[in-house]
Amino acid sequence: MVKPAHQRLSISTQCGLLSISRSSYYYAPAPETEDTLALMRVIDTAFLDMPRYGSRQMVRHLRRNDHEVGRRRVRRLMAKMGLAPIYQRPRTSDPHPRHRAYPYLLRKLAIERPNHVWCADVTYIPMRKGFLYLVAVMDWASRKVLAWRLSNTMDAGFCVAALEEALARFGKPEIFNFDQGGQFTSFAFTTVLREADIRISMDGLGRGTTSAPTG
Repeated sequence: MVKPAHQRLSISTQCGLLSISRSSYYYAPAPETEDTLALMRVIDTAFLDMPRYGSRQMVRHLRRNDHEVGRRRVRRLMAKMGLAPIYQRPRTSDPHPRHRAYPYLLRKLAIERPNHVWCADVTYIPMRKGFLYLVAVMDWASRKVLAWRLSNTMDAGFCVAALEEALARFGKPEIFNFDQGGQFTSFAFTTVLREADIRISMDGLGRGTTSAPTG
């Protein structure tokens, strides 16, 4: 941005116009030392094995392996290397201990037409700080997504909203199948199904949309 050979504006004038100091213009960052480069290689190797480590856990790991480092230095180096922790996958199919269990109705059932069986599943989208949760309501035969919603919490509200939209747009199925996730077994979600006279089928953990029914 600063042009040293500018015919009319001196470097001082250009720095003033850009609201930077002359010392900032002349500053040249010092290269990392060989010791720091070696430490960065150690951090990189450790991060490949333990991608959930942030700077705090990485410092503890390094100190256990005889590297006397501070968190500020490790945090700076991890940022310079673009290493951000991959947090543990959230559990989206945990059953609620007080919610009613329903029988599995799809065993040996041929599902070959739309609106015979619908299903729903919740997955997650990793963000810079935490997760967003995505619910999709699908027709089992066509695999068409009938409705979907995003939420930053795992309460049942966004699942109910997706279900109500799907019912309003596409009618209703004979059977609705879901896994044991507490959002689907909640009173709010199952009440919508019962009031629409839809039979409820509950699958095993995490199987709501992952496979076709088997005998």
